[in-house]
Amino acid sequence: MAVGCPFITCAAKKKGIEFCWDCEENETCGKWKRHREFGKQHDTFKCYQRLEDDISFIQKNGVDEFEKLHKLREKLLKEMLQEFNEGRSKNYYCIAVTVLEIEELKESLSEAKEQSRGLEIREKSKVLHSMLDAVADRKNYCLRLRR
Repeated sequence: MAVGCPFITCAAKKKGIEFCWDCEENETCGKWKRHREFGKQHDTFKCYQRLEDDISFIQKNGVDEFEKLHKLREKLLKEMLQEFNEGRSKNYYCIAVTVLEIEELKESLSEAKEQSRGLEIREKSKVLHSMLDAVADRKNYCLRLRR
């Protein structure tokens, strides 16, 4: 038997709310606090580097607006995977799409397309990697899972 998400179980099933950020106990809940603290320094199979930013965005703008942004991130990721994935970059691109700002992603992708015209997939991938790495270096982003 698979174990479900304890946050969904508590929020949706027990309290009838969308998620923890809607709960009156979200500032005092020990489980939620530990998860957020862990996410500031570590990742699991998912990148948590923007967890606090995402929570703040949802609290301010709502889940629907958050979903719109993530649909755009998903579109950019699909484009990266389709045009620049040499078979080894999927995780890297997933993290980059999670961590970088939308405009940074669009600009990097556009520049990489321009600079990689006519190149083989491995070289195209190197071009996009260098664009994303440059943004990450400049902004102090981490483009790997933090263990």
